[in-house]
Amino acid sequence: MAIQLEFLNTIPYFSGLDSDGLEYIRKVAVEKNFERGEMILLEGETDLTLYFVVAGAVKTLKASSEGKEQILSIVRPRESFNDIPAFDGGPSPISAQAMGPVTLYEIGKSDLEIILHKFPKVSLNVIGVLAGQMRHLVSLVEDLSFRRVTGRVAKILLENVGDGKGPGLRLTQQEMAAMAGTAREVVGRSLKALEEDGAIMMDRHRIVIKDREALKDMVGAPL
Repeated sequence: MAIQLEFLNTIPYFSGLDSDGLEYIRKVAVEKNFERGEMILLEGETDLTLYFVVAGAVKTLKASSEGKEQILSIVRPRESFNDIPAFDGGPSPISAQAMGPVTLYEIGKSDLEIILHKFPKVSLNVIGVLAGQMRHLVSLVEDLSFRRVTGRVAKILLENVGDGKGPGLRLTQQEMAAMAGTAREVVGRSLKALEEDGAIMMDRHRIVIKDREALKDMVGAPL
C-alpha cells in the first residue's frame, strides 16, 4: 500500500509541513507490517530507524536477564518510537513488540537528517515530541515510586480501556503487571478489589469501566 499523504499530515513530527514537504517524506518512508507478538526491535541492537505507528499498537519495554518485563509505553497511531538511536546513532535502549497486527512507517537515520535540514519546521516539532516522551517517563517514575498498585492499575484502565465510544486497547493481566511494575497475581487482586468497589465490571475477560470518577480518586490517593 502506498504511503498515505493524509496520514503523514497527522503525525506530530510533520505537523505544519506544506505539500512539498509531505511529498518528500512520502518518498523516503517505507511501510512495514508485523503480527501480534512479533519483535520489531531488540534492546542493545543497532537500529537507526525511526518508526511511526499507522495502525495497531506497539509496546516498548525493558527486560531483565530473568525475563521480567517493564513496559515503558504503548505507542499508538501517529506516535513514534526508537527516536533516540535515530538521532544519536547508538544502540536501542528498549525493545519493541507488536501488540496485535501492526502497520508502521519507517524512516532511516540518513533520510531523517536530510529532512531536518530541508524542513526546519520538523526540528521544532521534534523538540515537542521528545519533551512529551520525557514527561511520560517522569510520570512513569512517579507512578512506580509514589502510587499504590491499585492506583497504578486504575490509571492504566483509565488510559487504555476507552471512554465507551469505541473499543479500547485489550490488555492481558500480564501486560498490565508489566506496566504497573508488579506481579500478575497482584494485578488480579487489584482488579477484583476495583470490581467489588463498583468501579469496574468484568464481562467475559473484558473490563468495563462503571465509575470513572472512582478510578480517578484511586489514582490520586497517596501511599
